[in-house]
Amino acid sequence: MTTNLFEDFNPISSKQWKQKIQFELDGADYNQTVIWNSPEDIQVKPFYHSDEFTKSASVQTQASEFKICQNIFVHDVEKSINRALNTIERGAESLRFTIQNENTDVQKLLENLPLEGRTVYFHLSFLSIDFVKKLDVISVQKNAIFYCNLDPIGQLARDGNWFTTSDKNNFETLEKISNQTNLPFLSVDLGLYQNSGANITQQIAYSLAHANEYLNRFPASTKTIVFQISVGTNYFFEIAKLRALRMLFKLIAAEYNPDLDCHFLVTPTKRNKTIYDYNVNMLRTTTECMSAILGGADAVANLPYDALYHKDNEFGDRIARNQLLILKHESYFDKVDNPADGSYYIESLTVQLAEKSLALFKDIEANGGFLKLLNDGTIKKKIQESASKEQELFDSKKEVLLGTNKYPNKEDRMKHDLELFPFVKIKPRKTLITPIIEKRLAEKLEQERLELE
Repeated sequence: MTTNLFEDFNPISSKQWKQKIQFELDGADYNQTVIWNSPEDIQVKPFYHSDEFTKSASVQTQASEFKICQNIFVHDVEKSINRALNTIERGAESLRFTIQNENTDVQKLLENLPLEGRTVYFHLSFLSIDFVKKLDVISVQKNAIFYCNLDPIGQLARDGNWFTTSDKNNFETLEKISNQTNLPFLSVDLGLYQNSGANITQQIAYSLAHANEYLNRFPASTKTIVFQISVGTNYFFEIAKLRALRMLFKLIAAEYNPDLDCHFLVTPTKRNKTIYDYNVNMLRTTTECMSAILGGADAVANLPYDALYHKDNEFGDRIARNQLLILKHESYFDKVDNPADGSYYIESLTVQLAEKSLALFKDIEANGGFLKLLNDGTIKKKIQESASKEQELFDSKKEVLLGTNKYPNKEDRMKHDLELFPFVKIKPRKTLITPIIEKRLAEKLEQERLELE
């Protein structure tokens, strides 16, 4: 005999829950005590109830499809080949090659790698039609899925200058690439906005407006846009961020091409990472990877715990990859599609972030579009305002990074362990616009500690 235990309990309304909470607060104001306001101006309630649930997010996510991606910076081709083979053998399911020199022998790099059916991303620091043509041919030969992550607007925003090409402008080169190759070639670097301090509403709206600049120019030839996304430590908000971005992109893309798709390549943010008490970075990246998977990432490339201050190394890569392997094969994060569906809290966050981001997107378009506001400094100014607010919270210890601005280990020494310079680099040069600068929250505090060692 089967008994439904829920029949033994009367349903409790949201009003009854609020009355109980108010009683327990012993006279304290409900709104002031248990409701907090996020940087995106979203009021987060202590509980979410079916009584007050009015709208669900129309978005499909497939956690079962996410791939474990390995980042490989290509400097020495032979070493990169060996590293790629090693990481594939140890569980990597896709690869992202960062290539800075267009003279890199990409044929040699890829010819002996097991790429059939495998997704490979190419983050190129240049625009070259011939290079993309080579990749197009190899992808067919290998029966592999290649994405060329070309993002001239992101280059302008990050560097202050466009890519150097023989054409009059970068968009002419992209036009030729679209006409002469079949590879997905457009990308939007959403990570730049996150790592420089933009709040989540800004990240979504700016990336959509950024993508819209490409869609306006290449509506027919664009099949897929790759969003390179960074996720922070605000667990549920980051899940909702990816869902809201996917939902809004589908809405906007439908105006150009109903078959246009987006692809999310996600990595943890650097903004909250630290050089002191660096092992805490593993905890941060674990929850961030969880947010990425539950939010609907197509691929996740984890950030090694020592990426700020060590050169690429086998141990750091192995730990970062194993975090994802554990989430996939031991925690079974890939077993359920649409895992956030039915969560009143995440659904509410998704809808609110989507509404606020869409309103900001429309405002950007009404004022001339993303490129215009990027060129006149408005985008940088708005991000800086958001970043300054977050920095104040960190400096006053209202935003906590354990081991850094709270409970630091005073005996920790890092000066002699820095293989890389982990702070903003000052490089005076002539640029078309003032670039958007990525900066970590802990930089000033860490520099002060290093001076005292």
